[in-house]
Amino acid sequence: MTGPVFEFGTNGLQPPQSDGRLDAPAFHRNCEPIWQAMRSFLIGKTGAVLEIGSGTGQHAVTYAARTPDLTWWPSDISPLHRASINAWRSGAALPNLRAPQSIDLMTADWHWRGDSDGEKLTALLCFNVLHIAPWRVAENLFAGAGRALGDGGHLLLYGPYKRNGVHTAPSNADFDASLRARNPEWGVRNLTDVAALAKTNGLALANVIEMPANNLVLAFTR
Repeated sequence: MTGPVFEFGTNGLQPPQSDGRLDAPAFHRNCEPIWQAMRSFLIGKTGAVLEIGSGTGQHAVTYAARTPDLTWWPSDISPLHRASINAWRSGAALPNLRAPQSIDLMTADWHWRGDSDGEKLTALLCFNVLHIAPWRVAENLFAGAGRALGDGGHLLLYGPYKRNGVHTAPSNADFDASLRARNPEWGVRNLTDVAALAKTNGLALANVIEMPANNLVLAFTR
């Protein structure tokens, strides 16, 4: 996205460990709720899972350990984050967790590494990205999901969203205002707009799951 919009470990409060690992406080808050929301789309499945915007890599390591029949492909545009993903991956030594790759959703024709073998994805995950990026990123994400997911595959998103154009909580409205003040192209997205974008790319909204802290998990099926 012409450079990362957010990097863990750059505020001086939680610098990388000596091996490059970063520890995100948000991971400890949302890891289990996200898993409970997504597990039915992943447990018992085979194939490949691509995560875009993997951040520290902690979600990928945790979920890969719980789904040994799925091959996990983390990705992040930030070299700092990719170093952290590699460090967590090295420590976990999971045979189904691949090395991180760089995917830039500002690029319309982005591809993931397994594309070269013609492999289709079982699931594509993207957490806390669409509100800190231009709308073009959402457009490119859904277009890529339409290309990369196999029939019956799932695109799973996590983050804050408006419902019918209305914020789900005053705190989300405040957050949205702060985002737009930083960059007018950012902001909490409207679920209706996201669902319409999915339909354009051959995906249907299968489930909306309420999450703690006024977030949602959106599950789309190809």
